[in-house]
Amino acid sequence: MNDAAKVFLEGGPDDLPERIVPTPAPGPDVKIKLRGGYEHFRPTSRTGETPDGRLPVYEWWERTEIAE
Repeated sequence: MNDAAKVFLEGGPDDLPERIVPTPAPGPDVKIKLRGGYEHFRPTSRTGETPDGRLPVYEWWERTEIAE
């Protein structure tokens, strides 16, 4: 996977399993399943330096629950 295919997640729960994830497809947002719901991250205009190089920053904006 190259750097263009990854994004850095900022904010949200401290116990996210990963902060560097594959670029979402299709659509602009990243949705991470966690503890009976989804954490939603959306793109910003920023980039950040990470162990995997300079990556686009996505920031947390909401959590939704999974209907059971």
